[in-house]
Amino acid sequence: MINAMKKNGGILAIFAILATSLVSVTNMLTAGRIEQQQQQELLKVLNQVIPAESHDNELYKSCTLITSEQYLGTNSPMPAYIAEKEGQKVGMAIEAIAPDGYSGAIQLIVGLDLEGTVTGVRILSHNETPGLGDKIETRISDWIYSFTGKRIDGDKDTRWAVRKDGGEFDQFTGATITPRAVVGAVKNVSLYYQANQQRLFEQPLNCQGESR
Repeated sequence: MINAMKKNGGILAIFAILATSLVSVTNMLTAGRIEQQQQQELLKVLNQVIPAESHDNELYKSCTLITSEQYLGTNSPMPAYIAEKEGQKVGMAIEAIAPDGYSGAIQLIVGLDLEGTVTGVRILSHNETPGLGDKIETRISDWIYSFTGKRIDGDKDTRWAVRKDGGEFDQFTGATITPRAVVGAVKNVSLYYQANQQRLFEQPLNCQGESR
């Protein structure tokens, strides 16, 4: 009986080793493909917030990490992607967090040109209520496009608020908290960029190994 138990134990050990090896090999084979898909998705978003025709570098490779809890909504380092054309800096796409969404944090990315004009905004992730707060997504509505072409004129610029608060951005019927949070986040990113543009352009590219 003892010999039978040893035999069964050995068989189980062999199966465990084989299963572990199979998982490791599968991970090795798929890791490169997953990374490539993530880069393609990131590049797609970046080319939406900074139009492809306005730059000639690979944005996801021109990435630097920046930190500002006050303006980026988190104390964690956030990626910022530097856009160039013919070797000259032409803009930047900055990731940030709107911490005060209705259902929690909203992650977004804001593109800006050298003058501080918004070239595009996209939502990267959120948990807002379907049918209400999810109108911040481009597949649901065109609301997020309302930022394109706008430039903030200092932190006292009253236009940068939802209409209910005296600004020029529409709120959603039955859902004011979500658009208010996004407008506030884009406003803060714009102010941070305008105040720190030159320093941000001079930062080292150091996003290797970081994930969004």
